[in-house]
Amino acid sequence: MSDEETKVEEEKVEETVSEATTETPAAEETTPEAPAEEKTEAAPEEAPATEASVETEAVAEETAATEEAEAPAEATSTELAYKSKLENFDELKAGMTVRLHERIKDISPKGEERERIQVFEGIILGLKGAGLSRTLTIRKVSKGFGVEKIYPINSPLVAKIELLKTAKVRRAKLGYLKNVKRRFKRKLKETYTDLGTAKKKKK
Repeated sequence: MSDEETKVEEEKVEETVSEATTETPAAEETTPEAPAEEKTEAAPEEAPATEASVETEAVAEETAATEEAEAPAEATSTELAYKSKLENFDELKAGMTVRLHERIKDISPKGEERERIQVFEGIILGLKGAGLSRTLTIRKVSKGFGVEKIYPINSPLVAKIELLKTAKVRRAKLGYLKNVKRRFKRKLKETYTDLGTAKKKKK
């Protein structure tokens, strides 16, 4: 009985050894192939990532260079930003009669917000400030009352400024025009623009 038992045990051991030898190569074969496939798949993914990083660095360098180049240009453009609003003339001066288009936001009875343009026409009494904070003082007489408004020229509320006529004056500030007690009696010498003559003809 002992010999039979030993034979059975030896057969079992042989079977287990043969199974182990047949399974291990398969496991070894699968394990090296899986990393190889991962490497081959990962390799193309890494290449575009590096290309993308190179492209982003190049774009960042270009934007930095353009910002440096545009910085002085912006400084000059902010000073003369209002010139894009001037129509048919280059510079604002005291004594000019202008038509200023102002954007006004209203709320309708239904609750809708709408934007309209209101025109204020008058003579420029003077300019104040420089750059973005430059302001413009305009005066007109409405129904016997003098009305003055001060507008920041670079404000987005100012849509455009049209020139009607230019009066010949010898001062930068025309405060004497608004003096009620001692009115300015002399008529100013005025030169009309095309828009001003067209308006004059309509009257």
